[in-house]
Amino acid sequence: MSKLLDPKVLMAIKELSLSAKMTIDGFMSGINKSTIKGGGLEFSQYRSYQPGDDLRSLDWKMFARSDRYYIRESEVETNIGVRILIDASASMNHSDGDFTKIQYAKYLGASLAYLANLQGDAIGLYVFQNSGIFSMTPKQDFQHLARLFYQLESINPDGEFTKPIHYKELFAGTQKRELLIFVTDLYQTNDEIIHLLDTLNTLRHEVVVFHVVSRNELDLDFKGYTTFEDLETGETIQIDQAKARTEYKTKLANYLEETRVKMLDRRIFYRTICTDEPLDQALRDFLKQRSKLRI
Repeated sequence: MSKLLDPKVLMAIKELSLSAKMTIDGFMSGINKSTIKGGGLEFSQYRSYQPGDDLRSLDWKMFARSDRYYIRESEVETNIGVRILIDASASMNHSDGDFTKIQYAKYLGASLAYLANLQGDAIGLYVFQNSGIFSMTPKQDFQHLARLFYQLESINPDGEFTKPIHYKELFAGTQKRELLIFVTDLYQTNDEIIHLLDTLNTLRHEVVVFHVVSRNELDLDFKGYTTFEDLETGETIQIDQAKARTEYKTKLANYLEETRVKMLDRRIFYRTICTDEPLDQALRDFLKQRSKLRI
């Protein structure tokens, strides 16, 4: 499966739904639902009786055979709302080689949506761009997933990130705790993305942030370019890459560490993910976070 999880291979498959299916079917072979142990209909295992256990859970047939008390445990599904949040500001058009940050974000979002749907969770989509927020209310059915794939494919990054004044409309009336997966390059001018994350935290949602970066950003290697343009403001600057590289990398490392600490302080699961990085690690991180969630 490592070949299918290679971004270059995935992005050669133009149809997001097919790419997501191939990725998840291979990565999650044999795993098709999210469960916790408890009372339910599908048998999971026996365990020894402990003082305080519900006597109605005792298995009397096991007692007759073994003369010992056992509790019969079953699996119950933990269906939740999973919202995929995509940063569609112009900076996501940044490219490295054959593809852009937004392309990587689309394939990552599609794979995570397919996985969550496979586990029986309701899937929603939010796209942040300029002064608006495109939204799809979470639902759990295949037709809804197909519409989500279509909307992901239609994303065309432009302008700046959505202004904080619009955030209050995001989750009005939502009472249930949800899992929010935010794919962004964290390019911001006035901490508007941090403001968004603070808003989500006040609603007590579980938040996962995938910070998308490119290899040429990390290494300051733009193959001879000396003039750089801000994709959102249009401002330009000239840089001697060879002279600036050491100081740039130091400042970038400090910025990434400061960002990590900010997320940690907010109890947000955070990791950087490079656009040349196979998707399997991002998927593993999602599953790790998913296993911690208890509604």
